[in-house]
Amino acid sequence: MLSQRQLFLQHVAQTSDAPLALEIKAANGIYLHDVHDKKYLDLISGIGVSALGHCHPKIVEAIQTQAAQYAHTLVYGEFIQASQVQLAKYIADLLPESLSAVYFTNSGAEATEGAMKLAKRYTGKSEIISCYYSYHGSTQGALSLNGDEYFKSNYRPLLPDIRQIRYNHFEDIAHITHRTAAVFIEPVQAEAGVIVPTKGYLQAVRNRCNETGTLLVFDEVQTGCGRTGNLFRFQTENVIPDILTVGKAFGGGLPLAAFISSKAIMQVIQQNPVLGHITTFGGNAICCAAGLASLQEIVSQKLYTDVVQKANLFVELLQHPSIQKINYCGLLMAVYLDNFTNLKKVIDCCLEDGLITDWFLFASNCLRIAPPLIITEAEIKIACQIILRALDKVYTS
Repeated sequence: MLSQRQLFLQHVAQTSDAPLALEIKAANGIYLHDVHDKKYLDLISGIGVSALGHCHPKIVEAIQTQAAQYAHTLVYGEFIQASQVQLAKYIADLLPESLSAVYFTNSGAEATEGAMKLAKRYTGKSEIISCYYSYHGSTQGALSLNGDEYFKSNYRPLLPDIRQIRYNHFEDIAHITHRTAAVFIEPVQAEAGVIVPTKGYLQAVRNRCNETGTLLVFDEVQTGCGRTGNLFRFQTENVIPDILTVGKAFGGGLPLAAFISSKAIMQVIQQNPVLGHITTFGGNAICCAAGLASLQEIVSQKLYTDVVQKANLFVELLQHPSIQKINYCGLLMAVYLDNFTNLKKVIDCCLEDGLITDWFLFASNCLRIAPPLIITEAEIKIACQIILRALDKVYTS
């Protein structure tokens, strides 16, 4: 009989030729447990998803309660479903008045796709601008926006009329013109190695968009839901987008994302053609119940207020000659090493020692640190000890 690992490799389509292939049987808090009863500290939150850790009791209760009522009823937008309505109202109340209409999707990439269509439909323009080394998803439209040619080249031709500018380069803002439908930008560039915007940069982009009749889209799929020290990073910058995309942690561990705009902008997809954007499973009732429970817990406990202090503890403890620098914005952190070869060895050593880490798509020499927001100081110290041991092993052996 084939093992689960063999069946996994044979029947589950792989995204690389070297998956981690840990066989997980349970997860709780910031820990995962494999079938051999080995415990792993999850330092990356399932890539930004598990903001409250794993199996948070309030999320579990919300899922169970909703599952006992109904799951799927009809395609998105036709029936009134309480958990969906409640989540839409809850997040709208947390956002500026101009971000009050929520369109639910299944993933961040789908939120990007919807936002692209919405911007083209509303403005009547076709050009979309994004930044080099940006990441907005892996579907065809989202991939067209991504700012790294390595991941795009073998899938061309992609969407036409996409243009890239350099992040934090004020002079490039002039490339936004009256023919630009939208600018997609991350309030912090995550996959580029946690690049924080220069003071005034996002406001300058906002001003240029106002001048040219261009919609400003903030991609907060990774930075949203408390990770960077505020509920959403744009609130720290005090720059309001025309469209906001959210995902990952937004679903409380279940597949849920959204693009959010004003009622005036969003209503254009209702007609000419009718059903201008549709999804079967977007806003699934169980996913919305989980997302609502998660967001309510983050807000009620103000978990985002502690992330700066926790990030500072990481920086204080992670002192090692091999570390070139640490870029961070709250609990979204990139530890810069010299090259990917050594970084991969560090990641493997951490895994052997019971710590799950990762790298960044466009900064392959950087160690990713993005733990659940509930991580304690004691757990941070444990994580840092494991990382330092791995660095010692790789760089002194």
